[in-house]
Amino acid sequence: MSSTTNSPTHHTSTIGAIGAPSRRNTELALLAFAVVIPVFAYANVGLAQHGEVPTGLLSYGLGLGLLAGVGHLVVRKFAPFADPLLLPLATLLNGLGLVAIWRLDQSELLQSIHQAGNAAPRQLMYTAMGIALFVVVMVFLKDHRVLQRYTYISMAGALVLLLLPLVPGLGLDVYGAKIWIQIGSFSIQPGEFAKIVLAIFFAGYLMVKRDALALASRRFMGLYLPRGRDLGPILVVWAISILILVFETDLGTSLLFFGMFVIMLYVATERTSWIVFGLLMSAVGAVGVASFEPHIQTRVQAWLDPMREYQLSRSGATDGMVHSEQAMQALWAFGSGGTLGTGWGQGHSELIRFAANSDFILATFGEELGLAGIMALLLLYALIVERGVRTALAARDPFGKLLAIGLSGAFALQVFVVAGGVMGLIPLTGMTMPFLAYGGSSVIANWALIGILLRISDTARRPAPAPAANPDAEMTQVVRP
Repeated sequence: MSSTTNSPTHHTSTIGAIGAPSRRNTELALLAFAVVIPVFAYANVGLAQHGEVPTGLLSYGLGLGLLAGVGHLVVRKFAPFADPLLLPLATLLNGLGLVAIWRLDQSELLQSIHQAGNAAPRQLMYTAMGIALFVVVMVFLKDHRVLQRYTYISMAGALVLLLLPLVPGLGLDVYGAKIWIQIGSFSIQPGEFAKIVLAIFFAGYLMVKRDALALASRRFMGLYLPRGRDLGPILVVWAISILILVFETDLGTSLLFFGMFVIMLYVATERTSWIVFGLLMSAVGAVGVASFEPHIQTRVQAWLDPMREYQLSRSGATDGMVHSEQAMQALWAFGSGGTLGTGWGQGHSELIRFAANSDFILATFGEELGLAGIMALLLLYALIVERGVRTALAARDPFGKLLAIGLSGAFALQVFVVAGGVMGLIPLTGMTMPFLAYGGSSVIANWALIGILLRISDTARRPAPAPAANPDAEMTQVVRP
């Protein structure tokens, strides 16, 4: 008779085969809701404004559903173990943004100011371009660790992107901020793409230098002070953010880049002192630039007392009407929305005028969906950030951890500076609300960001391969006489 056949080999060989579930069917079900909800909102707007279902409802639903389906099929094929929530959340926000932009397109007031009526179709085209870039990322970026090879090339590329708006004949000055470039009939905001490229550079740099940056020379008031020679990196990034603030007068981009670096530096070193130094340096830089830059001063004054600035600008005493009128109209929109809102298509956020479908589009949601709708939107954004942080925690390599936390931090900071500015928590920044606001650069760049996060999560969630058979276990199976 032979010895027992319950060899350990027979039990361990099935681990890799079973693995973890891919959750692609869960993603598909959530995508169905992510398409149905905006379609329902689209019909609601048409019924509220015209008393009938919009004629473009079917084409809108099919277009959004087709784009979501393409994204799902690509993820199912090339990243089967990726996070199942990121794609539906981005699709839902993008779809709701399209509905709000189309709702503002119907306003006769906005049509008299600029070429309204075409913003929603153009935004749908930008969404298609964003999904196309998302597909490129998923298909050609087989392993996110490849990006580590381009650490310093990324730094050079980011600097080029940030300097482009300052090139004469190429950059545009839009209401005091020099953050756009004109290429033919299209305008592009390079800073939206620079945040992704900078996250790659920061992740590669901090992975190599984290041990040196974590060293502390002395302890002061409960904080471990970094060594003097290690302050160089944060001083360089701080100087770049100040230069952006001075030459491009763009408070939002400056806060975004410096804040993203400080977050990644804290995660890499686990030193709270870097957070404290980052906040102090950011405050010193912002106050210093605001002391001599009129554009920043106007925004700060409109933030401190928007009603007074609004009244002064109406009387002609100041020239800050642009910022103060927007700020006051946004606050009035939030106030008239109340808890549950006025209903889709029944608000008056078009009174904010040219900024209604850009950074102030949040006021449209606040008025027509109320406090409950705003909280739901912020929860969707928080879920994207949470899934990004979860991806960073699950990543198996330090570069992936830092890159995921950098992209998630940049996304969270952008939501904060835009929402905070519109709601009066901080001065206006002029950035666009991710996925909601009108703007091709923001939509395309954020779809690329979601693609990179999905690639990192696929690598992190992919089950380990089955262990090789143990030859010693096989030797124990001997036949006895």
